[in-house]
Amino acid sequence: MSVLTVAVTTAKPLETLLGRYGLDLVTVPDKAPIPASYWGEPEAGVSGCKVYARGDTPVHSVLHEACHVICMDPERRSRLERDAGGDDLEEAAVCYLQLLLADELPGVGRKRLMRDMDAWGYSFRLGSTQAWFENDADDARRWLRQHDLLDASGAVTNGRREFREPVGKTR
Repeated sequence: MSVLTVAVTTAKPLETLLGRYGLDLVTVPDKAPIPASYWGEPEAGVSGCKVYARGDTPVHSVLHEACHVICMDPERRSRLERDAGGDDLEEAAVCYLQLLLADELPGVGRKRLMRDMDAWGYSFRLGSTQAWFENDADDARRWLRQHDLLDASGAVTNGRREFREPVGKTR
């Protein structure tokens, strides 16, 4: 199964979506190297608040890297170059958020993105992206709510993670 690419969906809706989060989608010419790609071409690259892609870059890859930037704290974001880092729980939150954001892209949606993620080789305990999302993602949702990336109803807040002092700490 082929996965949706930037060329098929067009970059404009992705640019608009990422722009809401203060991110820039930088498209590079076909066959040109993709800067800051962790997995190598055709996977998206990330540096600071820039997400790099070309026409053959999978949409799920652009969303995944963008969601890493959205989910990381400002300190990590300021020095981000290629490797988003983060722990397993943050990675789960990234995957969950990318599925929610897929619903905001014409012709994509979370169901299609789930199929693309499975085809590309994402691995979840329950065997599929959909099974994980529907039955095993409570920790990811809690993490996203804790960092004000989802509201109480589970809707995206259109904000990036910002610095917050730990609970109980006073100035």
